[in-house]
Amino acid sequence: MIKYYLPLLFCALLMACEESPIQEEKTTTAEHPAQQIIDQCIEKHGGESYANLEVSFAFRDRTYKGSRKEGRFSYERLLVQEDGTKLLDILTNDRLIRKQNGQQIALTAKDSSAYANSVNSVFYFALLPYFLNDPAAIKTYLGTSSIKEQPYHKIQVTFRQAGGGKDFEDQFVYWIHRDNYTMDYLAYNYLTDGGGARFREAYNVRTIKGIRFADYINYKPDPDSREVATFDALFEQGLMKELSRIDTENIEVELLP
Repeated sequence: MIKYYLPLLFCALLMACEESPIQEEKTTTAEHPAQQIIDQCIEKHGGESYANLEVSFAFRDRTYKGSRKEGRFSYERLLVQEDGTKLLDILTNDRLIRKQNGQQIALTAKDSSAYANSVNSVFYFALLPYFLNDPAAIKTYLGTSSIKEQPYHKIQVTFRQAGGGKDFEDQFVYWIHRDNYTMDYLAYNYLTDGGGARFREAYNVRTIKGIRFADYINYKPDPDSREVATFDALFEQGLMKELSRIDTENIEVELLP
């Protein structure tokens, strides 16, 4: 799953490296195509506006509110149950607390970690690609690709064990348009607790206060596969089965000075 311990804490070189991916540790930032592409992608999606903002949205049956300011963050998730009980999770740089009808309740370490990962995951995906420059991220350029006759850079992101959280072995791949640097597709392979691999296609793209948001069509490879770097080819071959829609609604953004 997504990293709770990441400090939330969620492009323009064509290199002749399709045959031999370039590892981050072997290049400087100036020479590293994956880093330059990610930087331009983040700039295209909102740039510095991500660093200091307040955002709220609805996702499924829950309401989310978050703020980021000078490296500090606070994320809230509110669920109103059928009997009217209100469960509020608040995740900050320091910890997660849960309140029931306004009163803080005790949590086991296991539950606290699970709720924190769940809240963090929603904000991570909602504010992508901002978090791809986390210090624990290892970026590898996998070359170029074509999806629906559009050209893409393909970039793998894994995580160092130090700073990468308990799920540091998870693998992500992002497809970033070679002309406009938008992140239009992504795939992930979760290894924790049995995990799973999925491919997402962005749709319903909109820009609010200078920040680009997208909903996603969520696919599963059919037949099953964990080779996420090949999911673009499987998608083109019609070997992806739609599972769900990842829709973020009622988005409001306030940029902070």
